[in-house]
Amino acid sequence: MALILALETATKLCSVAVGRDGVCIATRDLLSEKLSHAERVNLFIAEVMQEGDLALSDIDAVAVGIGPGSYTGLRIGLSAAKGLCYALDRPIIGIPTLATLVQAARNTHGPFTAEPWPMIDARRMEVFTQAFTSTGGPIGAVSPLVLDTSFTGVEVTRLVFGDGADKASELWSGATNVDHLPGVVPSARHMLPLAEERFRSARFDDLAYLIPDYGKEANVTQPRKHGAG
Repeated sequence: MALILALETATKLCSVAVGRDGVCIATRDLLSEKLSHAERVNLFIAEVMQEGDLALSDIDAVAVGIGPGSYTGLRIGLSAAKGLCYALDRPIIGIPTLATLVQAARNTHGPFTAEPWPMIDARRMEVFTQAFTSTGGPIGAVSPLVLDTSFTGVEVTRLVFGDGADKASELWSGATNVDHLPGVVPSARHMLPLAEERFRSARFDDLAYLIPDYGKEANVTQPRKHGAG
């Protein structure tokens, strides 16, 4: 009967949930273009704990979305999760955001009838994605992908969802072998069953060495030196 606090901040959605035995007790979700995760995540933690009449010392573990996704969002979520685990001496469980998306799609739309491809927006027509089995198991590795007709020009039917898929609705409308589920988001409440399974098998992450999966290297430019020609 593990009590798990879950944080998901990899996308424009700032989401916090607390659940027992994989069942959600309380949740807070805010989808915003302003990416106000830094201002909201700790407030949401306090609110879900209060709603559940719980104290932070009651939790058995903290689960956190590890991406891929927003560099800033991922750092905020992981920092909050690590701080709690360090202060409370609790284990941390890193959950891939694409896996949470798959769980969200199954919970809201039922069993998959085609090959699921969760997609996270990576700007322009690029997404972070990965194929999954019909039972929710990942296939291959996460990779950035530019969405074009090469993705739709295959014989197998693909099921796409997530904010990366939502932005390409015009591409899907002309494809006979792609089914699009709009509006699927990686709410932390869908992370809870995944985290519960990890907790039961004691598959925890190293608190010091758990890092986000950003999906690709950050595009960092060095400041120009004064006097450089």
